[in-house]
Amino acid sequence: MSAPTAAPPTSPTSLVGRVRAGASRGQIVAAILSWLTVTLEGFELVTLGAIIPTFLETQYLGMGVAETTFIATLSLVGVGLGASGIGPIADRYGRRVALIGSVLIFSIFTLLQPLSTTVMMFAVLRFVAGLGLGACMPAALAIMAEVTPPAHRAKSATITMTGYHVGAVAASLTAMAVLPHWEWLFWIGGAIGLVLLPIMWFALPESKPDVTSDTPKVPLSSLLRAPYLRPSIGLWVGSFMGLLLVYGLLTWLPQIMKAAGYSLSSSLVMLFIMNVGAIVGLLLAGWVADTKGIKPSILVWYLLAAIFLALLSVRMTNTVMLNAVVFVAGVFVFSAQVLIYALVAHLYHRDVRATALGLTAGIGRLGAILGPLVTGSLVSAGLGHPWGFYAFALVALLALGAIALAPKNPPRLDGHA
Repeated sequence: MSAPTAAPPTSPTSLVGRVRAGASRGQIVAAILSWLTVTLEGFELVTLGAIIPTFLETQYLGMGVAETTFIATLSLVGVGLGASGIGPIADRYGRRVALIGSVLIFSIFTLLQPLSTTVMMFAVLRFVAGLGLGACMPAALAIMAEVTPPAHRAKSATITMTGYHVGAVAASLTAMAVLPHWEWLFWIGGAIGLVLLPIMWFALPESKPDVTSDTPKVPLSSLLRAPYLRPSIGLWVGSFMGLLLVYGLLTWLPQIMKAAGYSLSSSLVMLFIMNVGAIVGLLLAGWVADTKGIKPSILVWYLLAAIFLALLSVRMTNTVMLNAVVFVAGVFVFSAQVLIYALVAHLYHRDVRATALGLTAGIGRLGAILGPLVTGSLVSAGLGHPWGFYAFALVALLALGAIALAPKNPPRLDGHA
């Protein structure tokens, strides 16, 4: 194979620009469809947080805080199981089939949710939809990694992850437009997924895995002994805390702000602004980490996240000031977790990198499940504001402390370059 030519300069926000120069039409289509799929996931996962205040106000199906917390938790259990289980399916049947199947599952079960007649029925439908939603992102990121040259894979992953928050922004805007008719959020998300399916079926090419069948399997125990024990513990705890923070905020922010005395429309605006900040943060984080180092950037990111989350505990009457604090909190909270994945890829040798990434993401998913549960408990006890933000700030500081345990540079390994 001839050496690849240098890629021409591109806009830092251009998804297609991250695909190699002279890329085939199929590769460009794969990149766009992968981004759109992650965008749909962001739309659907944020939808529940946007409508929880309406459920509580109208007592839909008799829902209270305990019932909505149960639904949010079960939804994220489905997301975690879907994310963990899609790998073997994608390896056996291909990334294309895995991604299309994931979109099919979450689209159908999202459309069915407004037809629920009991809380348990709604929760079960949300759980199954979560299985499909959770599987989407790993499959999409795998496809992106395989259609992008190695030199741009980290940046392409960051750009792909912006799709999640673009979807979250779209969900916030849609909620402001359609509430209290919350059913439209599920119908719109599910319908878009179904429209996307035939396009994916005919246009999405099959990708090729990076590793061959004779690639040696790396035992889990290799991550629990020198030289990886210290970075493993730090990164696992950091990922757990990071996703606890992300999903706790996304699920309960509108309700916490409503409990603080802000109107529902203002609370949804804050959710929108925080996700706009997340998009800016993802684009900014990659550039900063490339120039200043990944670990120092994560430490600064979590410190600033803690400060601005703590500031949100203060009841502000100045709307501009409030929205500015929400925006800056969004810049740092969400992109810090993506930088953790970049640090994993930086610190671990290629022989153990896939195992390390998978385990870091899997442990982080446990935090994603616990986050809405912990936050919901505070809301149920009437402590959502201000104690919810104190808890969020503490979690950010715990993530900072955990990442501080990890080394800045990869350990030296005997026999490895």
